[in-house]
Amino acid sequence: MKLSLGPLQYYWPRQTVFDFYEAVAGTSVDIVYLGEVTCSRRHELRLSDWMDVARLLQEAGKTPILSTMVLLESGADVSAMHKVLDNGEFGVEANDMGSVSAVAGRLPFVAGPHLNLYNGPSLDWMASLGASRWVAPLEMRRDDLAILQGERPATLQTEVFVHGRLPLAFSARCFTARHRNLPKDDCRFSCMDHPDGLMMRTREKSEFLVLNGIQTQSARVHSLIDAWAELVALGVDVARISPQSAHTTEIIRLYDTVRSGRTSPAAARQTLLDWLPDKDCNGYWHGQPGLDRVEPTASLVT
Repeated sequence: MKLSLGPLQYYWPRQTVFDFYEAVAGTSVDIVYLGEVTCSRRHELRLSDWMDVARLLQEAGKTPILSTMVLLESGADVSAMHKVLDNGEFGVEANDMGSVSAVAGRLPFVAGPHLNLYNGPSLDWMASLGASRWVAPLEMRRDDLAILQGERPATLQTEVFVHGRLPLAFSARCFTARHRNLPKDDCRFSCMDHPDGLMMRTREKSEFLVLNGIQTQSARVHSLIDAWAELVALGVDVARISPQSAHTTEIIRLYDTVRSGRTSPAAARQTLLDWLPDKDCNGYWHGQPGLDRVEPTASLVT
């Protein structure tokens, strides 16, 4: 099974992003998704910069893939989406049906996790449009995935989100700006102050959700590292890790040691809990609330 690093969900300073991917280039990850997928106002890196990062990773033996935005709100967003699809060098991940329509029949693509693919006919349709891989929806349970693994076209690989905060929803409103009583069009790039998103808590101080601009994430950081044998048995082709500001390269290496058999899934799970303590473990794809309710203990962003 291959390891992938999903697109960066957060807004980090330009140099921090470059330093992060230089570190990623030295890991054993096989596939790296790049590009802005959350908010079109985030302009620390342009497409040309993402292309430079992709070339760096390609030289390090990785497979770079450029991801499109999940929510397109303007003509400028549509134009940016077409530029990603027309990059001419690297594969693409389509994260909305507009990008699927634009890339269909032109080149192979990855069908992203937000396309609502829940049954065999939808996978057949995606494969007929040129999809070479699909990413299972984040809320899909193991038993449902097992059914689709038996129905998917032979040419279509399966990727599963195995580690990170789940990106649950996207909105036309910016919740981070709203938190600071700012309009969305004058947000003052408030997301930059929250390198892993802004935690929402209930009145009882329980962690509830994370606000990341127009995106809402799970408060918990989920991991399926202790279900690695089940992923293999199901025939999953790619396991996706989502970047965070701390421990990402170490987490990639930890998953690689499980993949190679050098570390048992149970031992790896305990290592995660040592890094990210005081949480409970229940696999989310077993229909339970979450695996690791974890917070980074350090940050690359200063």
